[in-house]
Amino acid sequence: MLTIRFLTIPCAFSNACKLTAISLCLTACATKQYPQAPEVTNEEAVTLNCQALNFEIARTHAIQQEIKQTSRFDYRTVMGFLGDFGIGNGLARHNASEKAKSRLSQLEALRNVKCALSQPAK
Repeated sequence: MLTIRFLTIPCAFSNACKLTAISLCLTACATKQYPQAPEVTNEEAVTLNCQALNFEIARTHAIQQEIKQTSRFDYRTVMGFLGDFGIGNGLARHNASEKAKSRLSQLEALRNVKCALSQPAK
């Protein structure tokens, strides 16, 4: 018998079964967790002022940097490759990057509309 986190597997082929069970458990946890940037909500569009918009833009830039740092090569990259040839990590990174890019463009467009009137003409 092989027990892994409340999971008991009867093993007729002990070594092969153990190796398979351990690799399945490890690859199930291999996908990196990228930060997510939600789209700008209607409430945010109405309530954010220029200062808050600049703060949110800076925060979104920080999320983009965190995505780049998370995508660096580490043990999760290796485990992800073993699990699904790295496709899961690649998709997770792409989705997170696209969401951050979308939020950034929404915030910048909102800032251009809301803050253009409050800035003095050059």
